[in-house]
Amino acid sequence: MGLGLYEDGSGISATKFLLSQKAKVTVTDLKSKEQLQEQIKRLGSDAKKIKFVLGEHRESDFISADLIIKNPGVPRTSKFLKIAKENNIPIETDISLFFQLVDKKRIVAITGTRGKSTTTTLIYEFIKTQDKNSVLGGNITKSPLSQMAKVKKNGKIVLELSSWLLESLESKKLSPHIAVFTNIYPDHLNTYDNLEDYAEAKKNIFAWQDKNDFVILNRDNAWTKKMGRLVSAQRFWFSLHEFKHENGIFVRGGKIVFRQNGVEQNICSVSDIKIPGVHNLYNALGAICTARISGIKILNIKKVIKDFKGIPDRLEFLKEIGGIKYYNDTTSTTPEATLSALKAIAKNKNIILIAGGSDKGLDFKILAKEIKKNCRVVILLKDTGSERIKKLLMPNSKFLVTETASMIDAVGLAKSFAKAGDIILLSPACASFGLFKNEFDRGNQFKNIVKKLK
Repeated sequence: MGLGLYEDGSGISATKFLLSQKAKVTVTDLKSKEQLQEQIKRLGSDAKKIKFVLGEHRESDFISADLIIKNPGVPRTSKFLKIAKENNIPIETDISLFFQLVDKKRIVAITGTRGKSTTTTLIYEFIKTQDKNSVLGGNITKSPLSQMAKVKKNGKIVLELSSWLLESLESKKLSPHIAVFTNIYPDHLNTYDNLEDYAEAKKNIFAWQDKNDFVILNRDNAWTKKMGRLVSAQRFWFSLHEFKHENGIFVRGGKIVFRQNGVEQNICSVSDIKIPGVHNLYNALGAICTARISGIKILNIKKVIKDFKGIPDRLEFLKEIGGIKYYNDTTSTTPEATLSALKAIAKNKNIILIAGGSDKGLDFKILAKEIKKNCRVVILLKDTGSERIKKLLMPNSKFLVTETASMIDAVGLAKSFAKAGDIILLSPACASFGLFKNEFDRGNQFKNIVKKLK
């Protein structure tokens, strides 16, 4: 249910895997054949073995199936899922299926509102130094089902898990051996009833752990600190501030200190971390703590942390032309994420911000205040979220707010307003649906346009 648009995403990976297991597969998607033509091409000769129902869902398919694999993007309120449940048809995601196929002791999983992908990638880079068969996957655009050949080599499996993927673990009572929880901020409130409902879905990352498992939580985030009281696993905290006695990692005198069972180790200096922003210091702390629990040597941690420059689409520096710097932060799909980006690179109110997109029901008030402090120009990509941001920014004669309906126009406008010393930053604070296929399409369009600038 939902083939998806990512090359190795949940839908297409589950389809290929199930075909490899000799299953009879029906692919149903509300998108048309034309919209999915690239994905269908990727299926190659396997496409001939599939029954396609495109541009619609049919009730009969949800009654006659033996098993339904839903794409994480399918809303849980879907009437077709309700029909399946009423007919006792099991519903899985690629992740819940994967969890049942491997030993959970191999799984390290990461969730949170912000910082998931950077923390996940950094953990993978640490583990890879001592485990050449390790695998990276999950919400980071690559399903682990697409990597089953490598999975069979018995390495550690590092997975980024969204709230939607974690929901699918609840009915199976499954959690990973090592769980990392970066933070909770308002997000997806167009999908969840409220923040409590959203947090409840995230809780599945540790809900089914036991005393032989590990959980690493952000002590400085109100939600994850509160959740730390509920865990059954061995609990480790990460914090920018020193805390007494408990296991975890913190900053003391510019050094990163790891503590386990009362024994402290200096890992590295804060200055060794090259990725900018306080939010990335948190990401590094969570990742380093996980690495030590996983037995990664301090020497390997130090080498990786010094070399790590971040990942694409997260406050990614692209180039400098005529004294103007271009940054791609397309995965900032919440106000808090864009707020962190502005704070990480803010200097002398010299930012030209490209933002906006479709609305997720989030609060833009604090972000609007920060935009007024740090931006000269704001260019909004026309959509429902942009309308709400515009109302909070207007009228304000101190800086210019304008709207456009395409990325090429947005970059062109930004360049026309920019002068040497300025930063042009794509950091939308909104979802991408409407003008773009997804947030990565939005970022790729921005990168391709900037690449051609002279």
